[in-house]
Amino acid sequence: MKRGKMDFTSSTVYPPAEDSELLLETALKEVREDDEVLEVGVGSGFVAERIKEKCRFLLATDINPYACKVVKEKGIDVVRTDLVKGIRKKFTLILFNPPYLELDEVEKKGDWIEKAIDGGKGGIEVICRFLDLVREVLDERGRIILIISSFNVPHVFEEIERRGFMWKIVAKRYLFFEELYALKLESL
Repeated sequence: MKRGKMDFTSSTVYPPAEDSELLLETALKEVREDDEVLEVGVGSGFVAERIKEKCRFLLATDINPYACKVVKEKGIDVVRTDLVKGIRKKFTLILFNPPYLELDEVEKKGDWIEKAIDGGKGGIEVICRFLDLVREVLDERGRIILIISSFNVPHVFEEIERRGFMWKIVAKRYLFFEELYALKLESL
């Protein structure tokens, strides 16, 4: 390992998994050359590094300082923030693979990986906070690709609609214990 490079371990940065692959697959189908893209919760940069050359501009955010360091070392512009707070630009495509599980108290460790997977009550508290903030950074004709779990259904659909977004399932991934969905959201 080179001096100054961060040791990439699953104890500090969420490693790419099936949900990351679903977001990448969907993003590659959705992204256009003229898009200005924001990836919220960039994690390891698995998606961002593969689409950054396919759009006009890409910015990433993450609350985890270790994720920000890893992504910056990959040449991706990144801002350390909670979701989209402090971002003052509008984006035509926003990507988010949120924490969508509800962890039991015994599963909580208080580390960065917990932040990456614990979506709060019902697994949708972080998604709801994102939905409450995202209009500040979404172009009026913008699209959002959001990854959710079958564990979040149907409550997540109600919350999306309550906030004035249309949604449709654009891709699925079946796992042995759940289904993952890639949703495309647009303003009503």
